[in-house]
Amino acid sequence: MLLLPVLMPPANAAEQVVFVTGAFRRSIPVADLAHLAETGEARGLLGDVLRLGRQNPAELAKLLNVQIRLPLVLTSRLLGTRIGEAALSRVARIVFPLKAPGVAVPALRAATILGLEKGGGSLSPLGFLQAYPNRDLAVSLPELKIAFNRLNSVTEVVRSFLETDLGGQSGAAGSGTTP
Repeated sequence: MLLLPVLMPPANAAEQVVFVTGAFRRSIPVADLAHLAETGEARGLLGDVLRLGRQNPAELAKLLNVQIRLPLVLTSRLLGTRIGEAALSRVARIVFPLKAPGVAVPALRAATILGLEKGGGSLSPLGFLQAYPNRDLAVSLPELKIAFNRLNSVTEVVRSFLETDLGGQSGAAGSGTTP
């Protein structure tokens, strides 16, 4: 067991997050994201993008540092099930290794497990990137937009349901009570 770390080659980590739409590609170094997460200061292209989009760097820094606690063994087992594979396949449409999209599912699984292990049972977006086993992590902007639109649609349906009498306690038919 003591030789295992010596025999294993060092794992690669993402160096660039590459935003892709058609032939258009823009890369943001993971080092710039790590700098933002640590200092709250955006630099390089990331700083320019946040300024142009009128986004607060501190908000993105906070998002990059959000920790999610997950049990390592249970998460590993779940990601190996059909449900886990299906979830990873959906995410793999959005996030994948730039030059090897066919290995997206194993790369996502590995980044999740390695990130949890390195984070002591917690995973952050930055920790995920730092554990991603490929130099370039591609993000498909069209697929990301589709996913956000679907999420917004579901959110609107849930919100509408909760705002109607069907979703609330006070509108129960025949209860005879007033709110």
